[in-house]
Amino acid sequence: MLFDFSGTLFFIESADEALRAALGPEFVGWAPRLRDLGAINGSTEPRETPPHLAELWERRDLSAEAHRAAYSGLSRHAGLSEEQAAALYDRGVLPAAWRPYPDTVRVLRRLRELRIPTALVSNIGWDPRPVLAAHGVADCLDVLVLSDEQGVVKPDPEIFRRACAALAADPTDCVMVGDSVRADQGCEALGIRFALVSSVAAEREPDALLHAVGIS
Repeated sequence: MLFDFSGTLFFIESADEALRAALGPEFVGWAPRLRDLGAINGSTEPRETPPHLAELWERRDLSAEAHRAAYSGLSRHAGLSEEQAAALYDRGVLPAAWRPYPDTVRVLRRLRELRIPTALVSNIGWDPRPVLAAHGVADCLDVLVLSDEQGVVKPDPEIFRRACAALAADPTDCVMVGDSVRADQGCEALGIRFALVSSVAAEREPDALLHAVGIS
């Protein structure tokens, strides 16, 4: 079983909550603009990327430096100061900012009990291991195949090939669970079955992951 991270296993707090925690309640009014610009880590993508950040945004998941610069750049473009943008970014990579979907922990622990090999395959520019540890599932994933560590991003089939190789698994025996057709469906080039789940917590069935992995 291969899993995406953001929007599949975990979701980030709202823009309102992020601003309140990072900068104080007086900044909550900035939420709509920052949300529209995609400046909140792990939330919506920009409706329209500012031209001066377009190239950086495209390679944000290839390194921690690019990821921080891209998101902080969007916050600065919205009007935050350099210090405020840094504080907002720092909030977005803390375990406290991330929450598991209702069945995430149950699914990962059940797969571990069944001895089914698992991998996290994520386009990401920061280390999600502290989030996994904070929610007690770090030991439920056999390998983490992260774009900023691998130098390749989904939907490139190569990142899925590396995940299967790390698990010593035939791609045709694997399932990739993710919330992005554009990124995660790239697995199908290798014969991996793709299972789509919604990233919207309020709209997602509480057993969506259970059904996706077929252990409901």
